[in-house]
Parts: sequence; C-alpha cells; structure tokens
Amino acid sequence: MSDTGRVASVRLPTDEQREHLMVQVAKMYYDLDRTQQDIAGKLGLTRWQVGRLLAEAKQSGIVRVEITPRTNRRAALEVQLQELYNLRDAIVVPMGEIADAALLMESVAQAAATYIASINPKPDLMGLSWGRTMSAVARCLPDKWNPGLHVILVNGSTALRLTSTRTSAVAEAFAQSAGGSATLLPVPAIVGKKSTREALEADPMVERVLSLAEKAEIICFGMGGISHRSVLLSSGYLSEDDIDRLQERGAVGDLLGRFIDADGNIVDTMLDDRTVGLPLEKLRQTDRAIGIVSGEEKHDIALAVLKARYVSVLITDEATALHAIQNAPEGDRT
Repeated sequence: MSDTGRVASVRLPTDEQREHLMVQVAKMYYDLDRTQQDIAGKLGLTRWQVGRLLAEAKQSGIVRVEITPRTNRRAALEVQLQELYNLRDAIVVPMGEIADAALLMESVAQAAATYIASINPKPDLMGLSWGRTMSAVARCLPDKWNPGLHVILVNGSTALRLTSTRTSAVAEAFAQSAGGSATLLPVPAIVGKKSTREALEADPMVERVLSLAEKAEIICFGMGGISHRSVLLSSGYLSEDDIDRLQERGAVGDLLGRFIDADGNIVDTMLDDRTVGLPLEKLRQTDRAIGIVSGEEKHDIALAVLKARYVSVLITDEATALHAIQNAPEGDRT
C-alpha cells in the first residue's frame, strides 16, 4: 500500500492467467458476496478492472446467469421476444395442460394484472381499450393498486347490442379497483359515415377526451382475432358478412377496433374512416404500449402487432410467443 493509502493496481494478465483471474473474481463476487471494491483491494486491482473481468466472464461463458422467476413464467422466451422485436418487456405465461381458450385468457389476464399493478413509478394517467381480454384483466386487479389513477378510454365503446358480459365497462372497472377515476368515450366504436366520425371527434366534449388520451404515457389494449366471435360483431357494429369480407381482404384481426393485415396495415380505409378513437400510430409514440393477447385464434394478430411495432410490452401465452419467435422477419432474427 502506498503512502496515500491506495492499493497499487496491477496490469491485467492475458490468456490462462487472465481466465484464472476471471474465475477468482467471479467466485468472490457471486459465491462469496464480496463487493467489487472489496475484491479490488484483495487482489490489488482497481474497481474498474474488477468490473471489466466480471463482464468478460459473462461474455466468455465462464459465468452464466440464469433467471428463475418465482412466478410461473417462460423467461427464455421472454428474452427472445425482447431481442427479436426490440420490446421494453415481455411476459410469457406457460400453458401447461390448459387447452380451453377461456382458461388460457384468464391466466394471461392474471399475469397482465400483476404486471400493470406493479408498474413503478405509478402512472397518473393510463389509456385503455375495451373488450373481453381487458375485461378479464380488470377482474384480476388487486384492490387500491394505484390510488388517484386517471383512466381514460382511447376508442369508442358504446355497444349497440347488449352482451352477456360488460366488455365495454373496462375503464370503470380499472378505476374502481385502483381507487381512481375514469373518463369515458361514450360514443360508438364504429359509426355509419366518415362525416359522422369527423363531426363527433370535432365535438368539444369528445375532442377533450381524445386530447387527454393522446397524453397517456401508458396504453393497455387487447387484440381481436378475425372470426365470428369478434366482440365488434357481438356488440352490433359488424355483421358476419363484414367479418368474412375483411378476412378476404387479408385482415388478421383488430387493434383498438381497427382491422389490420399481417404487416400491420389498415385493410379497409373506408371502415377505418368510420372508426372512432386514437390512430394506431399513437401506439408507436407511447412510452409503454402494453399488448395483452392469448389463444391460437390470435396468433396472427399478435405477430402483426409485433412486426408493426405497435407494442413495446407484450403479455401472452407460451404458444403465441413461440409463434411470434418462429415467424419473426428474417432480418430480425439473431
């Protein structure tokens, strides 16, 4: 030790000696719980050199860090999704023996509710879409998970036909469980004419809601498959013939009530012109766009949403994750 009290650092060795030192440093850090400063003092290194050796130990495979969540998740698939699609986060729920689509949706909804309730720092404003999936998430949220939260619907939600479940009452349910308030968008999801949609969105009350929705840094949404089970059909907005026609045009499902093809493009601009709510482009600009999806029927819409970068956080089941990984664009594969 010098007169100044500093430990004299040594030059890092190379080859076998360097690898031996990497193992020694890794054992002290990971197995013996020593701090980098302690290791530096013990081995006559600088703290920077210790950090460098630990990083190299990981890169070379001497150290392998295995993430083992206490909750039931597929961490390896989550990492692949994040890397392939540049996601902020991914949650993949194992399917196990679950074959029933409704039970699978409930499992994914529970995972989504846990994730949303644990977001930190807690958001002040959160945008939501509506539908069966989001309704299931609302049922799973814990009590008082974010007091004071302001929840706002981002697309029209007034149903034309009564359904067995209140799939459009998502904002109220989210706000009630959080201990916050909700601003609704009490207009139809789809209207009869483009001019009607333009008039509605120009109305001061509707314009105020949509302007507020634009400011949401977190938007949570489900994804609709292209089938006669579509919530837009059961709510009275579309007919079975409409669904068949959209499918013929290449639609793989809907997002915020807007039907897209396998690349994320709008398939019917005339229908889209009659759809009330935020445009899909807003999802790309949102800090955290949380997409929640499950079931084989929605594999294609999930893949399209990922390819189009409409989602930054994906919460899904194991089979949907594998479909997205196996069908990732060639340029994105590692």
